[in-house]
Amino acid sequence: MTCDKKKEAAAIARELLRTRKAACVSIYPRGDSLYWWKGSIERAREYLLVAKTRASSLPGVINAVKAIHSYEVPEIVALPIVGGNRDYLQWLDKEVRVR
Repeated sequence: MTCDKKKEAAAIARELLRTRKAACVSIYPRGDSLYWWKGSIERAREYLLVAKTRASSLPGVINAVKAIHSYEVPEIVALPIVGGNRDYLQWLDKEVRVR
């Protein structure tokens, strides 16, 4: 996910954690995003949020982010976890609650 305001990025992270839709949300410093929007190439300085969660939580994550986000069409994409530290993945599974 991306946001142009640090306060909004923090609010999204806190909501995903408060509702146990994610076990961790990392917020990375602002970087340049270039993208097509309404027929023109646009540029924005955005924070990158990476939410660590389970695939089963994705619908709830999407709904929660869209309820908070100021963008008309917020970026919310999911990437599969193809492997990793078994202990970390078990921790993630334990901390995320699907409602």
